[in-house]
Amino acid sequence: MGLWRKLIQIGTKAADLLHDSETEGMPPDRRIDDASFAAALIALSAKMAKADGLVTSDEVNAFRQIFSIPAESERDVARLFNMFRETTLGYQSYAKQISRKFRCCPFVLEDVLDCLLHIAKADSVITAEEEVFLQTVSNIFGFSRLEYRRIRASRLGREPDDPYLILGVEETISDADLKTAYRRMASNNHPDRVLARGLPVELQELANAKMAMINLAYSKILTERAQEHRLVH
Repeated sequence: MGLWRKLIQIGTKAADLLHDSETEGMPPDRRIDDASFAAALIALSAKMAKADGLVTSDEVNAFRQIFSIPAESERDVARLFNMFRETTLGYQSYAKQISRKFRCCPFVLEDVLDCLLHIAKADSVITAEEEVFLQTVSNIFGFSRLEYRRIRASRLGREPDDPYLILGVEETISDADLKTAYRRMASNNHPDRVLARGLPVELQELANAKMAMINLAYSKILTERAQEHRLVH
């Protein structure tokens, strides 16, 4: 966590300059030094807490947990956090600053995104606004849709409708193995086969719904992978 220790070295002047540019409608978008970088981390965290319109005590506590702020620095860091939490304005620029600072160290950017996820889930609900915020930051950091899903799942767990979860496969599975897994699951859960195993006819509707869910999950993965391929090429 050495990266976060820079927070206690922040000069408030650097943070004030960032905030002044933000409130003037011209978020900073240039290379920054370590002090401004640390301030940008606080700004992005505060704006994550504000993304759903209300900063809760749970989100503030989550921020404190992440950065392990020493007692002697509590007042200064709290002042900066409260200053930046006023609005989400400019969060994309702060994300760009952080991205440029560590564009050669994606594992650091992943840590930052993981911290934002920790703050977002602190009040037990990820709103649509928070999801947009997180996905936007992930895109700025250069993560693909699949990479974002992996990072998100490591902190929040998989969504019930996650197509990979439905098919029981990992996101790293090859296209060939994915097809094999799909065909095996489709064969085992085909309504005709379910009825042939002696289950009541009344369960046919349930079997049809499950088969439709399996088909939709496979189709969704193929579509996402095709989109990823187009972006790469």
